[in-house]
Amino acid sequence: MAATDGRNRKRPHSVWLTERPPLKRKAEQPAGLDLDKIVAATVRLLDAEGLSKFSMRRLAAELGVTAMSVYWYVDTKDDLLELAVDAVAGEMPLPDESDAAADWRGQLRDLAVGYRDMLLRHPWAARLLAEFINIGPRSTAFSNATMRVMGHSGLGPERTSGALASLFQFVYGSATIRATHEASCRAAGISLDDYFAQVVAAISDRPEFAETMELSTQAAAAGAGTGAVAMLDRDFAFALDLQIAGIDAMRGTAED
Repeated sequence: MAATDGRNRKRPHSVWLTERPPLKRKAEQPAGLDLDKIVAATVRLLDAEGLSKFSMRRLAAELGVTAMSVYWYVDTKDDLLELAVDAVAGEMPLPDESDAAADWRGQLRDLAVGYRDMLLRHPWAARLLAEFINIGPRSTAFSNATMRVMGHSGLGPERTSGALASLFQFVYGSATIRATHEASCRAAGISLDDYFAQVVAAISDRPEFAETMELSTQAAAAGAGTGAVAMLDRDFAFALDLQIAGIDAMRGTAED
């Protein structure tokens, strides 16, 4: 294979790196249609039907237009999905940076919870966050906010990216697994509590699960018999505390 000149290497594709010419109104374009409406409809469809069932034709039917009408505003379906995932990133609340006395730990916790909640509201977003480079304005605003909050932690800049990766990869994984379970439950027409009850019933008399069952029973007793959703929320909150405590503990350690 011939060597490639780095100056000619193709950059990663992103709708945010693609310059489209200004739209010119044409007679065949539907009145009242714009990119914001298209993206909003995309999010609604993805929430209702999931990523696997999404298509430009299905979106056009939802909007009451032809598929070609949508292509006046975006070049590809992937570009539209990238716009959609950045739109839901805008739902994550950002910290009030005017409060000089705010505790960075609390702000970091709020950012993590906001990320988790967004992923649970929009389960399809997890896959797209893994596929796209996420440099849209809302995603970038969230990323910049996390960096500024970490700047108040006292952790050195050479450790900041690793600390944030540890925290937000944990949140991503936790939320993605839970959202997948919840989607499976919805498809089966049962609640998450019922699903966990069925799992417990299926393994309760199996000796290889005895240790797991004992721990689960103790945890349920300590949680005053709360259901699966409350248990997951409690476990997430504690795991998040552990993550932030770990970052806090590392502030005073020397680098190798």
